[in-house]
Amino acid sequence: MGKFNFIKTTIKDLYVIEPKVFQDNRGYFMESYNSRDFIDAGLNAVFVQSNESLSTKGVLRGLHYQYKCPQGKLVRVVMGEVFDVAVDLRENSNTYGKSFGVILSSDNNKQFYIPEGFAHGFLVLSDYAKFVYKCTNYYYKQYEAGVIWNDPTININWPIDRIDDVLLSDKDTIWPRFGENKKFIGLEVK
Repeated sequence: MGKFNFIKTTIKDLYVIEPKVFQDNRGYFMESYNSRDFIDAGLNAVFVQSNESLSTKGVLRGLHYQYKCPQGKLVRVVMGEVFDVAVDLRENSNTYGKSFGVILSSDNNKQFYIPEGFAHGFLVLSDYAKFVYKCTNYYYKQYEAGVIWNDPTININWPIDRIDDVLLSDKDTIWPRFGENKKFIGLEVK
């Protein structure tokens, strides 16, 4: 049995990844990434940057992307629980404008692979969440863009019924609606 279970989602190229966790009375051990296993699964990403954030319950970060120098991401939660979402921005994709969401937590150890060509965001469901992710490209502020989190066209089913107040950064309150921003990535689906 491999060290990872790569689960295809309803959107081409998005994967939920379940690592094999080895537990005993001392705790647990798992690999969170192994380039050979990922390449064998067809995920040939080369990661150049690693990020970490700590957020409180109700924080919603996103939906972000870079329209030039797009970033693929391998995301996971090492403390707490989030609802993580990717939106397909690849204009020639048959799932263009569709989203997929998954619960990531320190209990389930799931990861989410989001290739270039997607907007990304997450909502913190626990009191605190520590979120870590690897990126396939560097962050370039001048190419940053986004889609408003509650866009009715995309219609993401955020679990806000579990949240008292959704907390957003200033920039996350003013992103345009889907289709209003012409700074989409324009990557082709292979």
